[in-house]
Amino acid sequence: MSIGKITQIIGAVIDVEFPSDAIPKVYNALHVTETNLTLEVQQQLGDNIVRAIAMGGSEGLKRG
Repeated sequence: MSIGKITQIIGAVIDVEFPSDAIPKVYNALHVTETNLTLEVQQQLGDNIVRAIAMGGSEGLKRG
């Protein structure tokens, strides 16, 4: 299991940065532990960043 860092939040669209050896694949699920929210990876943007869609409300999420 890898730990990523949220770099951008625009509504339900969340960008997450991962270590270069642990970038998740498209359609992988990500779990945000603080809010118990699931994200689904939709795109690999490059520079170790993936774009994901929140499968619930993104209220309470913050960068970092």
